[in-house]
Amino acid sequence: MIPEHGTNYHLPPKKISDQLIRFLVKFLRFFADLFFKDRYAHRAVFIETIAAIPGMVGGAFLHFKCLRKIKDDEGWIQTLLDEAENERMHLMAFIQIAKPSWLERILIYFAQFGFGFFYTTLYLCSSGLAHRFVGYLEEEAVQSYTDYITHIDNGTIKNGPAPEMGIHYWKLKKNATLRDLIIAIRKDECHHRDVNHHLSNLIRGEKFKV
Repeated sequence: MIPEHGTNYHLPPKKISDQLIRFLVKFLRFFADLFFKDRYAHRAVFIETIAAIPGMVGGAFLHFKCLRKIKDDEGWIQTLLDEAENERMHLMAFIQIAKPSWLERILIYFAQFGFGFFYTTLYLCSSGLAHRFVGYLEEEAVQSYTDYITHIDNGTIKNGPAPEMGIHYWKLKKNATLRDLIIAIRKDECHHRDVNHHLSNLIRGEKFKV
């Protein structure tokens, strides 16, 4: 059973590898803050184009491993593919709110290629560490969406209506606002955070191994 934690949950790094990967995540967060600043919708568009990569990579690798070793995946392949699809839906929602500039579109191409290569290599070297990396990325995503909500609450960002596709996908009320949508998306990110930290613990503790 995957443990569920609150919004502000943070898993303290215990191993040196975890500390290094956590530092990398903070390093990436620094540049995201520097570039996007308070443009949270544009930040979300950029981040979600990358966030949908790990689940697809992990699901594909696990799929082939299970085929080679003729072992059951214990439901993790679908879990990871569902994560990738859910992150893509986050992108589809925010693309209705913020249209990326030509510079942001160029960055998306480079970031997706670079991150895809990095994460695939990391997964080949250590799938447990790769999932820990995603867990820490999701912690930062949760914090970013919390900051987004704070800006809406203090009036810095207008709380307009949620896009129709977001209302349909997350089954929100018909008059749902942007704030309602972000809360729903933040809940997804909390789940992805917990899933990846838990799977990392299982792999490294050899309770799940294929």
